[in-house]
Amino acid sequence: MLDCFKKIDSKKAGLFSAGVLFGTAGIKLLSSKDAKKLYTNCTAAVLRAKECVMKTATNIQANAEDIYAEAKLINEERAAKEEVYEDTAQPEETFEEAAAETDGAAPTETEENTAAE
Repeated sequence: MLDCFKKIDSKKAGLFSAGVLFGTAGIKLLSSKDAKKLYTNCTAAVLRAKECVMKTATNIQANAEDIYAEAKLINEERAAKEEVYEDTAQPEETFEEAAAETDGAAPTETEENTAAE
């Protein structure tokens, strides 16, 4: 019957006992009032940091929306100006029309073809 105790390694048994002891003491420490107060303060600090980050993110988003709206307005104004320039442009004269005006009575090929028909 004592032979089974000889097979137990005392070093391993001591380490196991120390682990159980520290685990039990650790649970007692972690569940104490001081530890709970520490956890509460840390959680409150994290919530304050979250609020600060969210406020900053909201400001950045608002600024980005303003920039986008202004850029869109600039592009619309530019497009409106381009439309005005296109509408006021005179149709260009063809080479044949310009030559007919400067030469006076010299008929062009198209005029000759239509007269022949």
